[in-house]
Amino acid sequence: EPSLTEIKVIDAYWSDHCRHTTFTTKLQEINFAPGAFKQLFIDTYASYLKCRAEVYGMNAAQNPCTLMDMATIAAKYQRQQGVLHGVEYTSEINACSLIVEIKVDGVVEPWSLQFKNETHNHPTEIEPYGGAATCIGGAIRDPLAGRAYVFQAIRISGAANPLEEISQTRAGKLAQYTITTKAADGFSSYGNQIGVATTLVHEYYHSGYKAKRMEVGMVVAAAPYSNLKRREPEPHDKIILIGGRTGADGCGGATGSSKEHTLYSATLCAPEVQKGNPVTERKLQRLFRNPRFTHLIKKCNDLGAGGIAVALGELAPGVTIYLDKVLCKYSGLSATELAISESQERMAIVVAPESVAEIIKLAAAENLEAQNIAKVTLDKRLIMYSNGSAIVDISREFLNSNGAEASAHVLVANPDLADFFRVSTDTAQFTQQLIHTLSDLNVCSQQGLNDRFDATIGATTVLMPYGGYYQLTPSSVSVQKFPVERGETDDCSVVSFGFDPQLSTLSPYHGASYALCDAVAKIVACGAPYRKIKFTFQEYFAKLGNNPLLWGQPVAALLGAFAAQQGLGLVAIGGKDSMSGTFQELTVPPTLIAFAVSQGLASAIVSAEFKTSGSAVYAYLPKLNNYLLPDFPAMLKAYQRIEELCVNGMVEAAMAVTKGGVALTIAKMSFGNKIGFQFSESVSCSLFTTYYGGVVFTSTQEITDEDFYYLGHTIELAAICGFKQQLDLEQLIKCWQDPLQAVFPHYQDGPKLLDKGCILKMAATRPAILSMRHFTGRVSV
Repeated sequence: EPSLTEIKVIDAYWSDHCRHTTFTTKLQEINFAPGAFKQLFIDTYASYLKCRAEVYGMNAAQNPCTLMDMATIAAKYQRQQGVLHGVEYTSEINACSLIVEIKVDGVVEPWSLQFKNETHNHPTEIEPYGGAATCIGGAIRDPLAGRAYVFQAIRISGAANPLEEISQTRAGKLAQYTITTKAADGFSSYGNQIGVATTLVHEYYHSGYKAKRMEVGMVVAAAPYSNLKRREPEPHDKIILIGGRTGADGCGGATGSSKEHTLYSATLCAPEVQKGNPVTERKLQRLFRNPRFTHLIKKCNDLGAGGIAVALGELAPGVTIYLDKVLCKYSGLSATELAISESQERMAIVVAPESVAEIIKLAAAENLEAQNIAKVTLDKRLIMYSNGSAIVDISREFLNSNGAEASAHVLVANPDLADFFRVSTDTAQFTQQLIHTLSDLNVCSQQGLNDRFDATIGATTVLMPYGGYYQLTPSSVSVQKFPVERGETDDCSVVSFGFDPQLSTLSPYHGASYALCDAVAKIVACGAPYRKIKFTFQEYFAKLGNNPLLWGQPVAALLGAFAAQQGLGLVAIGGKDSMSGTFQELTVPPTLIAFAVSQGLASAIVSAEFKTSGSAVYAYLPKLNNYLLPDFPAMLKAYQRIEELCVNGMVEAAMAVTKGGVALTIAKMSFGNKIGFQFSESVSCSLFTTYYGGVVFTSTQEITDEDFYYLGHTIELAAICGFKQQLDLEQLIKCWQDPLQAVFPHYQDGPKLLDKGCILKMAATRPAILSMRHFTGRVSV
């Protein structure tokens, strides 16, 4: 006879959020609908099965075909082949973890580089400010549990049209304007208070996100590897809860986020939203940077979905928890609320009994409360006591079963991509096309949104969100120097992402493939090494139920991602799934965001804005095969060539080609310093076709490689010229900035820009500023 608390604990443990039950569903039968792409899908699936056979061998039957397997098989294969370098293997799986080498004052040191992406779609949809705030808070906690210091963040979100009339708001929903503006306030407020630089922010607009908003946070953290001491818990070890007190907020959040929304979710589910406290998490960050503290930790887990029950229960096979010892925000909490509350800013650590007093003392020095609330036991059971009685007593074997085994049938639809990749070299309507493209909600400036986020805090920022003297050219990557506490380093982490909701809706397979290509191209364009890239994925799909066609969407996306990983030779070592994007007849667009993380040198980073007039400009644009996919060997050859040019200092500016094509890329590169561009009359490429994976760059030497197009050259005149047309940059900038002014106003009459002489004087008096060229676009110091 299970107790109420046991039922609630199992409900949290076996939720899709905590145990990825959709992603671990056994795919019994996968079929592909007839059409032009059927053979492509069959061939990719066959390649996946071949990979499985090599990885699992005789044990293939014990490892069923699942979405999780499709998402991870490429990395497993590389590991088996002995070519997956730099990845740390540990039983602590809070965040992706790499072991890298950096130079501090010229001395090589091993460091841990960790990264994690997180969604808070459900809470942000019903309580935008708190949901988005705790999205970044939850993402930070994961590498924090790995004893790493979070110093870099990016935010990717998705909404329906925020400009729609209030009268178009669906019953049971908040207005899109309210959701998108309040969510931006929540995420930025939390990040700004905790002190994490957020230099890359982008919001997608798609009608499908009216079903449920997308709110994604991704963070990067680092620490000297000597700070980490990973050990397995032993019987009689103690488990200490450190940080914020426990309240009733967040009860049922894990299970709530796994459900599709109804007309009543916005009014009934508010208690499932956690309350953030960035000040407390900032204290935790300081505490976890102290090696004297981290050396005492055997294992650590952050308290997120499922609260104490799941976080402490995951630390060891046998755990006994004493709920009466839990410090509370207020009196009156039931034992069940204590067990499953998802109150934020709490960490659970396993330490030896003799270390308890020292841990509590070190926590107190940071004004943090620490309480010994549990112990590790030899008996493999999760037991919880309240008022002297065992209210939870569940075997580990039963918890690990994750409930009844689920299975599904899959039918992958055949897409129609005729219009998306349509090529046109007609330039008669160049002016109208460029203005129309610049005004697209998914292309226009989001500087007003970016301005809400602190991009400089922590003194590690290499690229500002918008570059050039006028700070108008958007950066496609986030670049931060490693957060050393002493000395100087030139090493930096570089993060990019790729995703297109329109393409992914037409074909989840192509959307995922090109998400990876886009993320890699952005790394290449900024001059960072692409061979060091590791991916982490964010999947977000409709509630799949028993619909084979809906199951076909994530299957197609993961097969597309698998094909791109094979083609690029780069793999994903982490990810997060959210599979409840359904509201009545609405579903979110099939979403697979590829985040790419690499390591480079700050002094070698190339910013996107044009620097001087008279520079020759070239483009690499991937040639597509009959299945509308790039030639991956040719793509890698081109990337290697661009990397060589960057290393040799022959590239002044570069930007990846994204939605809007080459013409839009040229315009954005012109904005930062208001340096114009003259198109060559012999341009032979399509200027408005979306070439994900393409790169536009300047070069100080003539490029004759057959893979590159000559586009033209930069000019002093502040205009885009060519094809007997001339477009004034000021007019283009206005078209680009206007569409979202009513939602995220960009105050162009803000602080006056410093003149170049003032910047030179300031740099001379601040030797810590190594280079101003990325900030001003014209001045090097």
